[in-house]
Amino acid sequence: MIWLRYVMAFFGGAFTANFVPHFVRGITGASFPTPFANPPPPVGMSSPMVNVAWALFNLAVGYLLLRGAAVGIGLLIISALAAAAIARNLR
Repeated sequence: MIWLRYVMAFFGGAFTANFVPHFVRGITGASFPTPFANPPPPVGMSSPMVNVAWALFNLAVGYLLLRGAAVGIGLLIISALAAAAIARNLR
């Protein structure tokens, strides 16, 4: 079932991409919405510690999904470099 690999790769990329804003906001000490905010987002914000924990959870799930999709390390490196170049140009 090749389509399952595509689905796993898509969601793996989504979880991995979601790692970045939560981790950055968490380590800079800024509040940012997570699913655990009280009241729920978009009104409520979560503490930096919750954001770092949520970011690490997203990174772990993304890694497991990408690993399960058998995405090669070369593709991961190229994707990371492309994402860094895009992020640098967005500043």
